[in-house]
Amino acid sequence: MASNETLFRQIYRIRRFEETVLENFPKGVFFGTTHTYIGQEANAVGVLANCQANDIVFSNHRCHGHFLAYGGSAAALFAEMMGRSTGVCGGRGGSQHLQWRNFYSNGVQGGILPIAAGMALAEKFKNTQAITYVFLGDGTLGEGTLYETLNLAALWQAPVLFVLEDNRIAQTTPTQLGIAGSMPARFEAFGIPTREIDSSSVLDILPLAEELSALVRDNRTPGALILHTERFGPHSKGDDTRSPELVNQLRQERDPLAILAKQLPELVCSQIKTEVDYEIADSLKQALSSPFPIL
Repeated sequence: MASNETLFRQIYRIRRFEETVLENFPKGVFFGTTHTYIGQEANAVGVLANCQANDIVFSNHRCHGHFLAYGGSAAALFAEMMGRSTGVCGGRGGSQHLQWRNFYSNGVQGGILPIAAGMALAEKFKNTQAITYVFLGDGTLGEGTLYETLNLAALWQAPVLFVLEDNRIAQTTPTQLGIAGSMPARFEAFGIPTREIDSSSVLDILPLAEELSALVRDNRTPGALILHTERFGPHSKGDDTRSPELVNQLRQERDPLAILAKQLPELVCSQIKTEVDYEIADSLKQALSSPFPIL
């Protein structure tokens, strides 16, 4: 299991990347839009700490944290968002559409789900021990393709772990205005083993993700992990309908960095932050100096 120092470094690396994105977007550095992961970092780090070399990861529009937790390059991700040739996809995918090794992301809500289940089924047919992780948000619970996928994944026993990140607001719609009934029951209705946790501590999330990853891997069957979480930033760059007071309260109570920092010496946290600050600043510099693709 990863050390607390390693977990803190991964969480802070995602945080500084996303903060740097928001700091530079108004300067015209990046193309398109972006959906930052600030506040949810413990989810990606806790879940993907269990990811093995041949496993497959599917992400959505809020993909930067997943990509970095998977082991992706900050410089390549910056460059991708700038449309540069050194980007993850040569500058042609942008913020939401990434493919690197066994990592895939797409901004179409629910669109990744049947693909993820299909690739998990393919791994089962190939008799590998690989599993597929697929991240979805609470807003995707309103997409019919999710339930079609759950039905087939359960029917065919595909080794896929559905990771629902419930940040309690789908773009600008609070979950209580858009979701009826129980979230776990939606997965359990298809006979899919489901675990649920409301925490911003990676030390709480990691063992639960480890348990479900092992269940999916060993049994070659689907599972679901529901993470009730909080995002501190807007849906994209500036469309937050929540009050500043509420967001500040969430930062005070649910910051995964602050929660984990209590488990480490202050000097260790400071040293990690210094090293990561340098890495992210250098990654941005590298991306800015990269050429655009030749069309």
